[in-house]
Amino acid sequence: MIKNSKFDIQNSVYDVVVIGGGPAGLMAASIAAKYGAKVLLLEKNDVMGKKLLLTGGGRCNLTNADPNVRNFVSKFGKKGDFLFSPLSVFGTDDTVRFFEKLGIKTKTEPGFRVFPESDNALDVLGVLTKLAKENGVEFRLGVSVKHINPDVSVGAPTKASEKNRNIKSVILEDGIEIKAKNFILATGGKSHPETGSTGDGFKWLKEIGHKVIDSNPSLVPIKLREQWIAELAGITLENVGVSIWVLKKETDKSEWKKVLGLPAPGVARQAGKKGKILFTHVGLSGPTILNMSKTIGDLLKEKKEVKVAIDFFPGIGLDVMHERMIKLFEKNPKKKIKNLLLPEVPEKIYLKILDIMGMDGEWFANEVKRAERIAIVEMLKMFKLTADELLGYDKAIVSSGGVDLNEVDFKEFKSKLYDNLFLVGDILDFDRSSGGYSLQLCWTSGYVAGKSASKYL
Repeated sequence: MIKNSKFDIQNSVYDVVVIGGGPAGLMAASIAAKYGAKVLLLEKNDVMGKKLLLTGGGRCNLTNADPNVRNFVSKFGKKGDFLFSPLSVFGTDDTVRFFEKLGIKTKTEPGFRVFPESDNALDVLGVLTKLAKENGVEFRLGVSVKHINPDVSVGAPTKASEKNRNIKSVILEDGIEIKAKNFILATGGKSHPETGSTGDGFKWLKEIGHKVIDSNPSLVPIKLREQWIAELAGITLENVGVSIWVLKKETDKSEWKKVLGLPAPGVARQAGKKGKILFTHVGLSGPTILNMSKTIGDLLKEKKEVKVAIDFFPGIGLDVMHERMIKLFEKNPKKKIKNLLLPEVPEKIYLKILDIMGMDGEWFANEVKRAERIAIVEMLKMFKLTADELLGYDKAIVSSGGVDLNEVDFKEFKSKLYDNLFLVGDILDFDRSSGGYSLQLCWTSGYVAGKSASKYL
Protein backbone atom coordinates (compact mmCIF):
# COMPACT_ATOMS: atom_id res chain seq x y z
CA MET A 1 0.00 0.00 0.00
CA ILE A 2 1.15 3.56 -0.70
CA LYS A 3 1.20 5.61 2.50
CA ASN A 4 1.69 9.35 2.67
CA SER A 5 0.58 10.15 6.23
CA LYS A 6 2.89 10.55 9.23
CA PHE A 7 4.36 7.23 10.15
CA ASP A 8 6.39 5.59 12.87
CA ILE A 9 8.69 2.95 11.46
CA GLN A 10 11.75 3.56 13.57
CA ASN A 11 11.30 0.24 15.29
CA SER A 12 10.86 -1.68 12.05
CA VAL A 13 13.72 -3.42 10.32
CA TYR A 14 13.20 -3.97 6.60
CA ASP A 15 14.97 -6.53 4.49
CA VAL A 16 15.51 -3.97 1.73
CA VAL A 17 15.09 -0.21 1.58
CA VAL A 18 15.11 1.29 -1.92
CA ILE A 19 15.75 5.02 -2.22
CA GLY A 20 14.28 6.42 -5.42
CA GLY A 21 11.05 5.61 -7.24
CA GLY A 22 12.26 5.86 -10.83
CA PRO A 23 12.61 2.97 -13.29
CA ALA A 24 15.66 1.39 -11.62
CA GLY A 25 14.20 1.77 -8.13
CA LEU A 26 10.81 0.36 -9.08
CA MET A 27 12.40 -2.61 -10.80
CA ALA A 28 14.74 -3.29 -7.86
CA ALA A 29 11.94 -3.04 -5.30
CA SER A 30 9.59 -5.29 -7.27
CA ILE A 31 12.18 -8.01 -7.83
CA ALA A 32 13.46 -7.97 -4.26
CA ALA A 33 9.89 -8.32 -2.98
CA LYS A 34 9.16 -11.06 -5.51
CA TYR A 35 11.97 -13.11 -4.01
CA GLY A 36 10.60 -12.78 -0.50
CA ALA A 37 12.11 -9.59 0.90
CA LYS A 38 10.19 -7.10 3.03
CA VAL A 39 10.73 -3.97 0.95
CA LEU A 40 10.25 -0.27 1.63
CA LEU A 41 10.59 2.22 -1.25
CA LEU A 42 11.27 5.87 -0.40
CA GLU A 43 10.51 8.59 -2.98
CA LYS A 44 10.90 12.30 -2.29
CA ASN A 45 8.28 13.31 -4.88
CA ASP A 46 4.58 12.97 -4.23
CA VAL A 47 4.37 10.70 -7.27
CA MET A 48 6.72 8.10 -8.69
CA GLY A 49 8.48 7.90 -12.03
CA LYS A 50 8.50 11.56 -13.02
CA LYS A 51 11.58 11.18 -15.21
CA LEU A 52 10.32 7.90 -16.67
CA LEU A 53 7.37 9.84 -18.09
CA LEU A 54 9.80 12.05 -20.03
CA THR A 55 11.76 9.25 -21.68
CA GLY A 56 11.52 8.92 -25.44
CA GLY A 57 9.68 12.23 -25.63
CA GLY A 58 6.94 10.74 -23.45
CA ARG A 59 6.77 7.58 -25.57
CA CYS A 60 9.20 5.62 -23.35
CA ASN A 61 12.04 4.06 -25.32
CA LEU A 62 12.07 0.82 -23.29
CA THR A 63 15.28 -0.65 -24.66
CA ASN A 64 17.41 -1.17 -27.73
CA ALA A 65 16.93 -4.60 -29.25
CA ASP A 66 20.19 -4.81 -31.19
CA PRO A 67 20.77 -8.59 -31.25
CA ASN A 68 24.53 -8.10 -31.10
CA VAL A 69 25.39 -7.59 -27.42
CA ARG A 70 28.82 -6.20 -28.35
CA ASN A 71 27.15 -3.47 -30.40
CA PHE A 72 24.91 -2.75 -27.43
CA VAL A 73 27.66 -2.39 -24.83
CA SER A 74 29.78 -0.35 -27.27
CA LYS A 75 27.24 2.45 -26.85
CA PHE A 76 28.58 2.83 -23.29
CA GLY A 77 32.16 3.27 -24.52
CA LYS A 78 34.99 1.32 -22.90
CA LYS A 79 33.01 1.18 -19.66
CA GLY A 80 30.44 -0.99 -21.42
CA ASP A 81 32.62 -4.03 -20.69
CA PHE A 82 31.32 -3.88 -17.11
CA LEU A 83 27.85 -4.76 -18.45
CA PHE A 84 28.51 -8.07 -20.19
CA SER A 85 27.89 -10.11 -17.03
CA PRO A 86 24.67 -8.40 -15.84
CA LEU A 87 23.21 -8.33 -19.36
CA SER A 88 23.59 -12.12 -19.47
CA VAL A 89 21.27 -12.22 -16.44
CA PHE A 90 18.71 -9.66 -17.62
CA GLY A 91 19.26 -8.41 -21.15
CA THR A 92 17.27 -6.64 -23.83
CA ASP A 93 15.22 -9.72 -24.78
CA ASP A 94 14.36 -10.21 -21.11
CA THR A 95 13.15 -6.61 -20.94
CA VAL A 96 10.78 -7.06 -23.88
CA ARG A 97 9.41 -10.32 -22.43
CA PHE A 98 9.10 -8.76 -18.97
CA PHE A 99 6.92 -5.88 -20.15
CA GLU A 100 4.88 -7.92 -22.61
CA LYS A 101 4.07 -10.33 -19.77
CA LEU A 102 2.80 -7.30 -17.84
CA GLY A 103 0.53 -6.42 -20.77
CA ILE A 104 2.69 -3.86 -22.56
CA LYS A 105 2.72 -4.73 -26.26
CA THR A 106 5.88 -3.44 -27.90
CA LYS A 107 7.08 -2.36 -31.33
CA THR A 108 10.58 -1.99 -32.75
CA GLU A 109 11.47 1.10 -34.74
CA PRO A 110 14.57 1.92 -36.84
CA GLY A 111 17.81 1.61 -34.90
CA PHE A 112 16.34 -1.30 -32.88
CA ARG A 113 14.54 1.17 -30.59
CA VAL A 114 11.73 -0.54 -28.69
CA PHE A 115 8.60 1.39 -27.62
CA PRO A 116 5.23 0.42 -26.18
CA GLU A 117 2.64 0.21 -28.96
CA SER A 118 0.63 2.85 -27.12
CA ASP A 119 3.54 5.33 -27.32
CA ASN A 120 2.66 6.26 -23.75
CA ALA A 121 5.20 6.18 -20.92
CA LEU A 122 2.35 6.39 -18.42
CA ASP A 123 1.34 2.83 -19.35
CA VAL A 124 4.83 1.60 -18.46
CA LEU A 125 4.82 3.41 -15.13
CA GLY A 126 1.36 1.99 -14.41
CA VAL A 127 2.35 -1.66 -14.84
CA LEU A 128 5.56 -1.19 -12.86
CA THR A 129 3.69 0.38 -9.95
CA LYS A 130 1.02 -2.31 -10.07
CA LEU A 131 3.64 -5.06 -10.05
CA ALA A 132 5.41 -3.54 -7.05
CA LYS A 133 2.12 -3.34 -5.13
CA GLU A 134 1.21 -6.92 -6.00
CA ASN A 135 4.62 -8.11 -4.82
CA GLY A 136 4.09 -6.38 -1.47
CA VAL A 137 6.34 -3.34 -1.75
CA GLU A 138 5.54 -0.62 0.79
CA PHE A 139 5.80 2.91 -0.58
CA ARG A 140 6.48 6.17 1.23
CA LEU A 141 6.04 9.22 -1.01
CA GLY A 142 7.03 12.80 -0.28
CA VAL A 143 9.86 11.55 1.96
CA SER A 144 13.33 13.10 1.73
CA VAL A 145 16.45 11.29 2.87
CA LYS A 146 19.06 13.46 4.59
CA HIS A 147 21.98 11.04 4.57
CA ILE A 148 23.07 7.42 4.69
CA ASN A 149 24.24 6.19 8.07
CA PRO A 150 27.12 3.67 8.02
CA ASP A 151 27.98 1.37 10.89
CA VAL A 152 30.70 3.51 12.48
CA SER A 153 31.74 0.76 14.86
CA VAL A 154 34.10 -0.64 12.20
CA GLY A 155 35.31 2.73 10.95
CA ALA A 156 35.09 4.30 7.51
CA PRO A 157 36.52 2.37 4.55
CA THR A 158 39.77 3.61 3.10
CA LYS A 159 39.82 1.55 -0.09
CA ALA A 160 37.50 -0.58 -2.19
CA SER A 161 39.17 -3.83 -1.16
CA GLU A 162 38.16 -3.50 2.49
CA LYS A 163 35.34 -5.83 3.53
CA ASN A 164 32.68 -6.18 6.23
CA ARG A 165 31.47 -2.60 6.14
CA ASN A 166 27.72 -2.06 6.31
CA ILE A 167 25.11 0.65 6.05
CA LYS A 168 23.16 0.75 9.28
CA SER A 169 20.26 3.02 8.33
CA VAL A 170 19.08 6.07 6.43
CA ILE A 171 18.18 9.29 8.20
CA LEU A 172 15.23 11.29 6.87
CA GLU A 173 15.06 15.08 6.81
CA ASP A 174 12.68 15.02 9.79
CA GLY A 175 15.15 12.95 11.79
CA ILE A 176 13.43 9.57 11.47
CA GLU A 177 15.87 6.66 11.22
CA ILE A 178 14.98 3.70 8.99
CA LYS A 179 16.94 0.49 9.44
CA ALA A 180 17.33 -2.32 6.96
CA LYS A 181 19.47 -5.34 6.20
CA ASN A 182 20.16 -4.05 2.67
CA PHE A 183 19.90 -0.72 0.87
CA ILE A 184 19.49 0.00 -2.85
CA LEU A 185 20.38 3.50 -4.00
CA ALA A 186 18.41 4.54 -7.13
CA THR A 187 18.37 8.33 -6.91
CA GLY A 188 19.49 8.99 -10.50
CA GLY A 189 21.87 11.65 -11.78
CA LYS A 190 21.33 15.38 -12.24
CA SER A 191 19.41 15.64 -15.51
CA HIS A 192 15.93 17.17 -15.34
CA PRO A 193 16.24 18.33 -11.71
CA GLU A 194 12.56 19.32 -11.79
CA THR A 195 11.79 15.59 -11.58
CA GLY A 196 13.76 15.24 -8.35
CA SER A 197 17.10 14.18 -9.84
CA THR A 198 19.29 16.68 -8.05
CA GLY A 199 22.36 14.58 -7.34
CA ASP A 200 21.49 13.75 -3.73
CA GLY A 201 22.88 10.24 -4.04
CA PHE A 202 26.24 11.57 -5.19
CA LYS A 203 26.52 13.67 -2.02
CA TRP A 204 25.63 10.76 0.27
CA LEU A 205 28.10 8.43 -1.42
CA LYS A 206 30.92 10.96 -1.07
CA GLU A 207 30.10 11.33 2.63
CA ILE A 208 30.57 7.60 3.24
CA GLY A 209 33.81 7.30 1.30
CA HIS A 210 32.82 6.43 -2.26
CA LYS A 211 34.60 8.11 -5.15
CA VAL A 212 32.15 10.01 -7.32
CA ILE A 213 33.08 11.31 -10.78
CA ASP A 214 31.90 14.88 -11.32
CA SER A 215 28.61 15.15 -13.16
CA ASN A 216 27.97 17.08 -16.38
CA PRO A 217 24.95 17.34 -18.67
CA SER A 218 25.06 14.52 -21.22
CA LEU A 219 22.83 13.68 -24.19
CA VAL A 220 21.87 17.33 -24.28
CA PRO A 221 20.74 19.74 -27.03
CA ILE A 222 23.21 22.37 -28.19
CA LYS A 223 22.83 26.12 -28.41
CA LEU A 224 24.10 27.71 -31.63
CA ARG A 225 25.69 31.12 -32.08
CA GLU A 226 23.57 32.00 -35.14
CA GLN A 227 20.61 34.07 -33.91
CA TRP A 228 18.56 33.37 -37.03
CA ILE A 229 18.34 29.68 -36.10
CA ALA A 230 15.02 30.45 -34.37
CA GLU A 231 13.52 30.90 -37.85
CA LEU A 232 14.01 27.16 -38.45
CA ALA A 233 12.58 25.98 -35.12
CA GLY A 234 10.45 22.86 -35.39
CA ILE A 235 12.01 21.51 -38.59
CA THR A 236 12.97 17.83 -38.35
CA LEU A 237 15.43 16.19 -40.75
CA GLU A 238 15.69 12.44 -41.20
CA ASN A 239 18.85 10.63 -42.35
CA VAL A 240 21.09 13.63 -42.79
CA GLY A 241 24.82 13.61 -42.27
CA VAL A 242 26.14 15.49 -39.25
CA SER A 243 29.83 16.14 -38.66
CA ILE A 244 31.77 18.06 -36.04
CA TRP A 245 34.71 20.24 -37.05
CA VAL A 246 37.27 22.25 -35.12
CA LEU A 247 38.98 25.32 -36.52
CA LYS A 248 42.69 25.00 -35.82
CA LYS A 249 43.25 28.62 -36.75
CA GLU A 250 41.51 31.45 -38.55
CA THR A 251 40.03 29.55 -41.47
CA ASP A 252 39.05 31.10 -44.78
CA LYS A 253 36.49 29.87 -47.29
CA SER A 254 39.06 28.22 -49.51
CA GLU A 255 40.09 25.86 -46.72
CA TRP A 256 36.46 24.94 -46.01
CA LYS A 257 36.12 24.11 -49.71
CA LYS A 258 39.10 21.78 -49.42
CA VAL A 259 37.20 19.87 -46.73
CA LEU A 260 34.76 18.71 -49.39
CA GLY A 261 37.47 16.86 -51.25
CA LEU A 262 40.97 17.67 -50.08
CA PRO A 263 42.88 18.01 -46.78
CA ALA A 264 42.42 21.39 -45.16
CA PRO A 265 45.14 22.53 -42.73
CA GLY A 266 42.86 24.92 -40.87
CA VAL A 267 40.03 22.48 -40.24
CA ALA A 268 39.96 19.15 -38.36
CA ARG A 269 37.04 16.70 -38.49
CA GLN A 270 36.21 15.29 -35.05
CA ALA A 271 33.16 13.10 -35.54
CA GLY A 272 30.49 12.15 -38.04
CA LYS A 273 27.12 10.41 -37.88
CA LYS A 274 24.00 9.97 -39.95
CA GLY A 275 20.51 10.24 -38.51
CA LYS A 276 17.73 12.48 -37.26
CA ILE A 277 18.06 16.06 -36.04
CA LEU A 278 15.65 18.74 -34.87
CA PHE A 279 15.97 22.50 -35.09
CA THR A 280 14.96 24.32 -31.89
CA HIS A 281 14.52 28.01 -31.07
CA VAL A 282 18.11 28.19 -29.87
CA GLY A 283 19.94 25.41 -31.67
CA LEU A 284 19.85 21.70 -32.47
CA SER A 285 18.47 18.59 -30.82
CA GLY A 286 17.32 15.12 -31.90
CA PRO A 287 18.96 11.70 -31.42
CA THR A 288 21.99 12.33 -33.62
CA ILE A 289 22.83 15.64 -31.96
CA LEU A 290 22.28 14.23 -28.46
CA ASN A 291 24.67 11.38 -29.18
CA MET A 292 27.34 13.83 -30.36
CA SER A 293 26.81 16.37 -27.59
CA LYS A 294 29.57 15.04 -25.30
CA THR A 295 32.14 15.42 -28.08
CA ILE A 296 30.92 18.96 -28.73
CA GLY A 297 30.96 19.80 -25.03
CA ASP A 298 34.49 18.48 -24.54
CA LEU A 299 35.75 20.55 -27.48
CA LEU A 300 34.02 23.69 -26.22
CA LYS A 301 35.69 23.21 -22.82
CA GLU A 302 39.01 23.41 -24.64
CA LYS A 303 37.97 26.87 -25.88
CA LYS A 304 37.93 25.71 -29.48
CA GLU A 305 35.81 27.02 -32.33
CA VAL A 306 33.39 24.18 -33.05
CA LYS A 307 31.33 23.87 -36.22
CA VAL A 308 28.41 21.51 -36.75
CA ALA A 309 28.04 20.71 -40.44
CA ILE A 310 24.86 19.22 -41.94
CA ASP A 311 24.99 17.23 -45.17
CA PHE A 312 21.51 17.04 -46.71
CA PHE A 313 22.71 14.42 -49.23
CA PRO A 314 24.95 11.97 -47.34
CA GLY A 315 26.44 9.31 -49.56
CA ILE A 316 26.10 11.43 -52.70
CA GLY A 317 29.33 12.93 -54.03
CA LEU A 318 29.88 16.50 -55.18
CA ASP A 319 30.10 15.55 -58.85
CA VAL A 320 26.71 13.83 -58.74
CA MET A 321 25.21 16.79 -56.90
CA HIS A 322 26.65 19.22 -59.44
CA GLU A 323 25.08 17.24 -62.30
CA ARG A 324 21.75 17.14 -60.52
CA MET A 325 21.80 20.90 -59.96
CA ILE A 326 22.79 21.61 -63.57
CA LYS A 327 19.83 19.57 -64.83
CA LEU A 328 17.47 21.31 -62.38
CA PHE A 329 18.55 24.77 -63.50
CA GLU A 330 18.66 23.94 -67.23
CA LYS A 331 15.22 22.35 -67.11
CA ASN A 332 13.71 25.45 -65.43
CA PRO A 333 15.56 28.46 -66.92
CA LYS A 334 12.68 30.91 -66.36
CA LYS A 335 11.83 29.69 -62.90
CA LYS A 336 12.78 31.81 -59.89
CA ILE A 337 15.50 30.13 -57.84
CA LYS A 338 13.43 30.41 -54.66
CA ASN A 339 11.06 27.90 -56.29
CA LEU A 340 13.75 25.43 -57.36
CA LEU A 341 13.16 23.24 -54.35
CA LEU A 342 14.73 19.86 -53.63
CA PRO A 343 12.58 17.31 -51.75
CA GLU A 344 15.44 16.55 -49.32
CA VAL A 345 15.75 20.19 -48.20
CA PRO A 346 12.89 21.97 -46.38
CA GLU A 347 11.88 25.23 -48.04
CA LYS A 348 12.75 27.38 -45.00
CA ILE A 349 16.28 26.00 -44.91
CA TYR A 350 16.76 26.39 -48.66
CA LEU A 351 15.64 30.02 -48.54
CA LYS A 352 17.91 30.65 -45.55
CA ILE A 353 20.84 29.21 -47.50
CA LEU A 354 20.13 31.61 -50.37
CA ASP A 355 19.91 34.47 -47.88
CA ILE A 356 23.22 33.55 -46.23
CA MET A 357 24.87 33.44 -49.64
CA GLY A 358 23.46 36.85 -50.56
CA MET A 359 21.44 35.43 -53.47
CA ASP A 360 18.08 36.95 -54.31
CA GLY A 361 15.38 34.31 -54.53
CA GLU A 362 13.70 36.37 -57.23
CA TRP A 363 16.53 35.67 -59.65
CA PHE A 364 15.70 33.42 -62.58
CA ALA A 365 17.63 30.19 -62.91
CA ASN A 366 19.30 31.31 -66.13
CA GLU A 367 20.67 34.37 -64.31
CA VAL A 368 22.66 32.30 -61.84
CA LYS A 369 26.33 31.93 -62.66
CA ARG A 370 28.13 28.61 -62.60
CA ALA A 371 30.20 29.59 -59.54
CA GLU A 372 27.03 30.55 -57.66
CA ARG A 373 25.36 27.26 -58.54
CA ILE A 374 28.40 25.34 -57.33
CA ALA A 375 28.35 27.36 -54.10
CA ILE A 376 24.74 26.29 -53.47
CA VAL A 377 25.73 22.64 -53.90
CA GLU A 378 28.65 23.03 -51.50
CA MET A 379 26.35 24.62 -48.93
CA LEU A 380 23.89 21.74 -49.25
CA LYS A 381 26.74 19.30 -48.64
CA MET A 382 28.13 21.31 -45.72
CA PHE A 383 25.66 23.63 -44.01
CA LYS A 384 27.92 24.98 -41.26
CA LEU A 385 26.62 26.17 -37.90
CA THR A 386 28.58 27.38 -34.87
CA ALA A 387 28.21 25.57 -31.55
CA ASP A 388 27.97 28.04 -28.66
CA GLU A 389 27.32 25.84 -25.62
CA LEU A 390 25.49 22.79 -24.35
CA LEU A 391 22.19 23.44 -22.64
CA GLY A 392 21.93 22.67 -18.92
CA TYR A 393 20.77 19.79 -16.72
CA ASP A 394 17.15 20.83 -17.21
CA LYS A 395 17.40 19.94 -20.91
CA ALA A 396 19.72 16.95 -20.63
CA ILE A 397 18.31 13.47 -21.27
CA VAL A 398 20.87 12.05 -18.86
CA SER A 399 23.91 13.38 -17.02
CA SER A 400 27.39 11.93 -17.05
CA GLY A 401 29.36 11.18 -13.92
CA GLY A 402 28.47 9.09 -10.90
CA VAL A 403 30.01 6.53 -8.60
CA ASP A 404 33.37 5.19 -9.82
CA LEU A 405 32.65 1.89 -11.58
CA ASN A 406 35.75 0.31 -10.09
CA GLU A 407 34.01 0.49 -6.71
CA VAL A 408 31.05 -1.62 -7.88
CA ASP A 409 30.72 -5.41 -8.15
CA PHE A 410 28.72 -5.78 -11.35
CA LYS A 411 27.73 -9.38 -10.70
CA GLU A 412 25.32 -7.93 -8.13
CA PHE A 413 25.59 -4.14 -8.57
CA LYS A 414 26.87 -4.10 -5.02
CA SER A 415 29.25 -1.58 -3.51
CA LYS A 416 32.76 -2.88 -2.93
CA LEU A 417 33.02 -0.65 0.13
CA TYR A 418 29.78 -1.68 1.87
CA ASP A 419 28.50 -5.23 1.84
CA ASN A 420 24.80 -4.30 2.04
CA LEU A 421 24.69 -1.31 -0.35
CA PHE A 422 23.57 -1.71 -3.98
CA LEU A 423 23.89 1.00 -6.65
CA VAL A 424 21.63 1.11 -9.71
CA GLY A 425 20.64 3.22 -12.70
CA ASP A 426 21.98 6.72 -13.32
CA ILE A 427 23.88 6.77 -10.02
CA LEU A 428 26.58 4.84 -11.93
CA ASP A 429 29.26 6.58 -14.00
CA PHE A 430 28.17 5.43 -17.46
CA ASP A 431 28.09 7.58 -20.59
CA ARG A 432 25.76 6.18 -23.23
CA SER A 433 23.95 6.97 -26.44
CA SER A 434 20.27 7.75 -26.70
CA GLY A 435 18.02 5.07 -28.15
CA GLY A 436 16.93 2.88 -25.22
CA TYR A 437 20.31 2.34 -23.57
CA SER A 438 19.61 4.38 -20.44
CA LEU A 439 16.42 2.55 -19.57
CA GLN A 440 18.00 -0.83 -20.24
CA LEU A 441 20.70 0.08 -17.72
CA CYS A 442 17.90 0.79 -15.23
CA TRP A 443 16.09 -2.48 -15.91
CA THR A 444 19.25 -4.60 -15.81
CA SER A 445 20.79 -3.01 -12.73
CA GLY A 446 17.45 -2.90 -10.90
CA TYR A 447 16.68 -6.55 -11.62
CA VAL A 448 20.13 -7.85 -10.69
CA ALA A 449 20.43 -5.72 -7.55
CA GLY A 450 16.88 -6.52 -6.40
CA LYS A 451 17.41 -10.25 -6.77
CA SER A 452 20.86 -10.10 -5.15
CA ALA A 453 19.70 -8.01 -2.17
CA SER A 454 16.91 -10.48 -1.46
CA LYS A 455 19.37 -13.33 -0.89
CA TYR A 456 21.35 -11.51 1.83
CA LEU A 457 18.66 -11.76 4.49
